[in-house]
Amino acid sequence: MNPHLSALHAYPFEKLRLLFEDLTAPSLTPIALSIGEPKHQSPQFVSEAISQNLDRLSNYPTTKGIPELRQAISRWACKRFTLKQLNPDTQILPVNGTREALFAFAQTVVNPSPEALVCSPNPFYQIYEGAALLAGATPEFLACRPENGFIPNFDAVSPNIWQRCQLLYICTPGNPSGAVMNCQQMQKLISLADQYDFIIASDECYSELYFDEGSPPPGLLQACDELGRSDYHRCVVFHSLSKRSNLPGLRSGFVAGDAEILKDFLLYRTYHGCAMPVQHQLASAAAWQDEEHVKANRVLYRQKFNQVLDILDGCLDVSLPEASFYLWAKTPIADTEFARGLFEQQHVTVLPGSYLSREVDGFNPGANYVRMALVAEPEQCAEGARRIKAYVQSLKNTAGNDQSQC
Repeated sequence: MNPHLSALHAYPFEKLRLLFEDLTAPSLTPIALSIGEPKHQSPQFVSEAISQNLDRLSNYPTTKGIPELRQAISRWACKRFTLKQLNPDTQILPVNGTREALFAFAQTVVNPSPEALVCSPNPFYQIYEGAALLAGATPEFLACRPENGFIPNFDAVSPNIWQRCQLLYICTPGNPSGAVMNCQQMQKLISLADQYDFIIASDECYSELYFDEGSPPPGLLQACDELGRSDYHRCVVFHSLSKRSNLPGLRSGFVAGDAEILKDFLLYRTYHGCAMPVQHQLASAAAWQDEEHVKANRVLYRQKFNQVLDILDGCLDVSLPEASFYLWAKTPIADTEFARGLFEQQHVTVLPGSYLSREVDGFNPGANYVRMALVAEPEQCAEGARRIKAYVQSLKNTAGNDQSQC
């Protein structure tokens, strides 16, 4: 048995199940704000593209993907991130969603050793940690603190850590905070990658869920392009249709960037046996070529965030994120106790922030926060917010605090 398996942590939702197992929820309709699974309507034309190409079930898909999909991705990425070029033959690989690709990528690029580090933000998407451990490296967690806009303070990372770093995961917009890195911050990391010889993997699966139509979040390849680095040396990005197009069940995304790295990643994936079905590739190409459904998706999220934040105003320390579909709310009591009480009193499920992070030197940057995923329909999100408000009010009443705040 692989000895690294014993180092893996339980997934956050398994911890959440155990947190609630001794509780009895009230007879209210359950509202789940814990899992980031989009609930908006999937585009009808994607379903039609699948059904119209079911005859392709007789074809083995190639790991590299069909040219139509890689070309559609290239056109989308060049337009979205104002890239001068992105070669569909050498700089793009279709993948079965970002989750499997983020994990598999570390298995390709990490040279296992006791000294090897894989750095990531903290809180973080747990795949980064598992990928590092099973690749034979040690995870190095970089705290995302509010005083730094929930982005790691990369200036505080020691040269010794950078020297041992082989792979740096970044997530922008961030999960769970929605914080967005600007091009200057990413360009500083590119300089560090050149200096210390590590690879940057940018998880950008929330990049299309933003609130200002005139200011979309930048990406790592865009930061490279501004430096004149159209080879995207040491840099790769991960994108998905799950959040952008409400297609989590399609399991479709792509990896793009440094052609030399992707050449090795393709070799790994050829043995890994993870080619996307051809009919899914054709449906994905259709999705990447349409922006109207994406704009409509953002409108719906804006409405939900505005409504929920109006309800929660004055009750919780929470504000509109720069992007993503999460609210990262500070809790008046311990995050696990807040989640338990909310479930037991109001049958609303949120995810404790401490389950999304690791304690380092006695500090857990996710503690006393909860993540709320505003993925359900607007009225359900609003009802969830009203119940949260009632629960916070009950805490204030119990503590004898000023009731006028809620």
